[in-house]
Amino acid sequence: MTHSEVGWVGVGRVLRVLACGGLLTACEIGSEARPLSAPVPAAVTTPAVASPRTPVPVTPAVAPRRVFPEPTERTRSTQALAVKLGAPGAKVEDPCVASVAQGCARTALAPFFESLDALSSGAARRPTVIEAFGNSLIAGDRIVDILRDDLGASFGAAGRGVLLVDRMAPYGGRGRASHSASGWTPRTLGELRAPPLPFGITGVYHVATQAKARGRFKLEGEARGTLWWLDVPRGGALSVVSGDTVLARTTPEGTGASRSTRFELPPGATTVDVVAEGKGAVVQGVVLQHERPGIVLDMLGVPSADASLYARLEDGALRSQLTERDPKLLVFFLGGNESKRLEWKRTDLTTLREDLGALLRRARVAAPSSACLVVGPMDAVRDAKDSGKAFTQRPFLEAVVEAEREVSLAEGCAFFNLYEAMGGKGALTRFHKSGFMHDDLVHPRGRGLDVLGHLVTDALLRAWVETPPAQGPVAQVAPAAERVEAVP
Repeated sequence: MTHSEVGWVGVGRVLRVLACGGLLTACEIGSEARPLSAPVPAAVTTPAVASPRTPVPVTPAVAPRRVFPEPTERTRSTQALAVKLGAPGAKVEDPCVASVAQGCARTALAPFFESLDALSSGAARRPTVIEAFGNSLIAGDRIVDILRDDLGASFGAAGRGVLLVDRMAPYGGRGRASHSASGWTPRTLGELRAPPLPFGITGVYHVATQAKARGRFKLEGEARGTLWWLDVPRGGALSVVSGDTVLARTTPEGTGASRSTRFELPPGATTVDVVAEGKGAVVQGVVLQHERPGIVLDMLGVPSADASLYARLEDGALRSQLTERDPKLLVFFLGGNESKRLEWKRTDLTTLREDLGALLRRARVAAPSSACLVVGPMDAVRDAKDSGKAFTQRPFLEAVVEAEREVSLAEGCAFFNLYEAMGGKGALTRFHKSGFMHDDLVHPRGRGLDVLGHLVTDALLRAWVETPPAQGPVAQVAPAAERVEAVP
């Protein structure tokens, strides 16, 4: 567990779930994302903005039974704090992506919910991977710590997932990075000027500034791992070493492409090092996880990021790395930087909609079997340095929330209104008065972060429990604006 140890009791105590009896296999049929340009069947109506629909209850021979986990005392304490702060929570809007005559056969979150069904019933054979993209709200890794820890406590934990060879800056913790490192310079997609090299899904790469630059990872019993690296001209090779044993060595060709090198870890190994043999080698990430069933959450947040800057992800890396990760849920924590840039007149709502739509489409094409969820921005106020406007709500905030909601549902993604969940207008002031905001009045701190993470986790789990299982095999998943009839 991490510094934000919030969890539910284990699945063995509280999730007495019947076996799926073949339903999960049937539900996987045809779950590939459908491009927006695909023709809509003639018999299908296309509303301008689709609303979430209640799925049609299904009564297979043995249906999955979804039970809300019993909260621990720590979780009860966090919920009590949320109530004290006036944060009532909110429901996830989960649009219908495949309909039948009686209603909805499949919602946007069905792939993730089915994966939780498999974990809770004991039918799963591999990890359930969640990819969390976002800005500085999650880059410190505490909000998503709550999501990772809560789901891991309920459904099992399968390891750390994607890590960085060094930190994104020369300060802060190492929860997302190697245990120790030297000789690396980080570059991120959040920089004002676009860095010279392309990014993979981490949104970060590290360049070796000297020969023998090294990042050391403490192992937690993993049997194998993967090194993601960029094959830059004259970059030199990278070695993966444990003790005195070289486990793998890259073979650079100078193509400029993102590449992946797998390695086996020896039994009993306690550390593994990534070493640059020469100056200029580039690392995009390191994957360390177990192969057992359980939750793995990859935190891919980058400070200053917004949907437009995620366009800096290179298509080849996005596709290959998401294919390798095979996530069951893509989560996007976005909107805070967009609302600032609207206030500063550096963008407009039309561009915001276009950029978010493009990001969601790219990610869903790269991970067609994954569910998709957008988490809107938290409450925000004007610049803390402007004393005359202190605690005045940022003028475009609510417009950003509504724009993200509409784009998400139109693209076949679920939406969670974090602004509403934390109490709407004035929520940030309440957090600040309780000591849970930094002086910049932008970033929460301490248990304020725990509350925000709890609101997301609680809403997801409640949606899983309250949504009936998908009704059998259906046509491929489509955006909510393109209703698809279920296959009989």
